[in-house]
Amino acid sequence: MAIPADQVPVIELSGVTKSFGPVDVLKGVSLTAYAGKVTALVGDNGAGKSTLIKGLAGVQPYDNGVVKFNGEVVTLHSPRDASSLGIEVVYQDLALCENLDIVQNMFLGREEMGLGTLEEGVMEREAAETLQSLSVRTVKSVRQKVSSLSGGQRQTVAIARSVLKKAKLVILDEPTAALGVAQTEQVLHLVRRLADSGVAVIIISHNLVDVFQVADYISVLYLGQMVANVETADTNNSDIIGYITGSKTFEGATA
Repeated sequence: MAIPADQVPVIELSGVTKSFGPVDVLKGVSLTAYAGKVTALVGDNGAGKSTLIKGLAGVQPYDNGVVKFNGEVVTLHSPRDASSLGIEVVYQDLALCENLDIVQNMFLGREEMGLGTLEEGVMEREAAETLQSLSVRTVKSVRQKVSSLSGGQRQTVAIARSVLKKAKLVILDEPTAALGVAQTEQVLHLVRRLADSGVAVIIISHNLVDVFQVADYISVLYLGQMVANVETADTNNSDIIGYITGSKTFEGATA
C-alpha cells in the first residue's frame, strides 16, 4: 500500500483556507492523492468536506494555500480550470438526464461533431469502450435510457462519464448513498478498477465499511482541520471514529 518516496502526488493541497464571512470553514488543510490509489475523505457533517472538494473542482476557489497538480503549482478559479487538468467530480445527485440514453449523457455538453452534425457512431463507440475499460458488464446497451437503469447502473454511467476524457483525478461524492447491498458492491468494485487503471481517486463517504473495503488511505477532517492522514492497513474503525468525533488525536496529523 505504501507510496514510493519518489512518486509525485497527482494532487497536493498545502495549507488551503476558505472562509465565508466570519466563519472559517477550512483552516490550513493539506491533502494528497496519488495515481492508482483511492483516498477516502471522511468527517462529520460540517467538517468541511464539501468545501474542500468544491475548491478542487474550481466551484469555490480557496482563499489561500498552495495547490499542486503533478508537482506543478496551479490555480483553480473555475470548473473549466479543473476540467482542463483532468479533475472530474461525480456529485451525489449524479447530474444525469433521465430522458436521454447512456451515450447522450456521457457526451452531454461535449458532443463529437463532424461537418456540422453529431458523430453518433463515434460517440457510441467511445462510450462502449469506456465502459468496457472499466469492466462494466451490467449495462445491456449504451442506448438504454437512463430512466431504465438501477441506482448502481446510474452511478456507473456517471463514473464512466468522468473518465471518458482521460481524467487524472476523479472525486466521488457519497457514491454508494441510497444503494442496496448488491449495487454498493458493484460500485465499489468499479471504484477499485478505476484506481487500478492509474487514476487518482478521492471518495467522500460516511460509510466506514465501504471506506475500509476500497480505500488505500483515509484522511479525516474535523471542524475544518485535517486531523489524520493514515494508511487504511494501519488503522481500524474505532480509531477513525475517534478522529471523526474529535475524541482521538493523531500525532502525524497536519492542519
